[in-house]
Amino acid sequence: MTATCFEPPGPVLAAIAGDARSFPVRRLFCIGRNYAAHAREMGKDPTREPPFFFTKWAETVVPAGSTIVYPPGTSSYHYEAELVVAIGAEGFKVSPGEADRLIFGYAAGLDMTRRDLQLAARELGRPWDVAKNVPQSAPLGAITLRSEARAIATAAIRLSLNGVEKQSATIAELIWPVCELIAEVSAFYRLMPGDLIYTGTPAGVGPVTPGDHLRVTIDGLSPLEISIGAAWG
Repeated sequence: MTATCFEPPGPVLAAIAGDARSFPVRRLFCIGRNYAAHAREMGKDPTREPPFFFTKWAETVVPAGSTIVYPPGTSSYHYEAELVVAIGAEGFKVSPGEADRLIFGYAAGLDMTRRDLQLAARELGRPWDVAKNVPQSAPLGAITLRSEARAIATAAIRLSLNGVEKQSATIAELIWPVCELIAEVSAFYRLMPGDLIYTGTPAGVGPVTPGDHLRVTIDGLSPLEISIGAAWG
């Protein structure tokens, strides 16, 4: 056995609804501006140009019920409710028609964002990593198996902040639907079991403060609730 100089971290495990097994998270691919109304509120024109995406580390994933820290370096930490697709089979350069076979299940998720840092990076043409790849910034509800998820393509997605609805749309409003997103990401990366695709957020994004409570619901899936904890330091 080869010795190591420190104990390697364990896998990040996501819950599966109604199942004792866990889903080992591998990589996160997050799609930007995939709802027309959100594109407009971010100052961009919604078009069907090829979708763009960024990545997050697996360790950004935290389960429903978590209290996440308010991260340093920002005064504008925003919520973004999203449908998340869990990948359960390998696929490279798949067509949209083949993409469905890669889907393990679906979940409600959040892509928490240091919005002020994102906008500053955008103005300078710089990467978004410091704005998006933030510890505890990818809360994830329990994954519902594809075979048990009903009518996801037309499901309603909603987010409430302290009981007040802030985001409301349907998955049918995605500019690029799920199977086309899978095909696009697989053109650049060999998708593997454990990968997650965060499919974009509707309009209505906004800031949180310590003590706030967020609830994300998508019809037919387990709800996701988290609280915002104190700022670091």
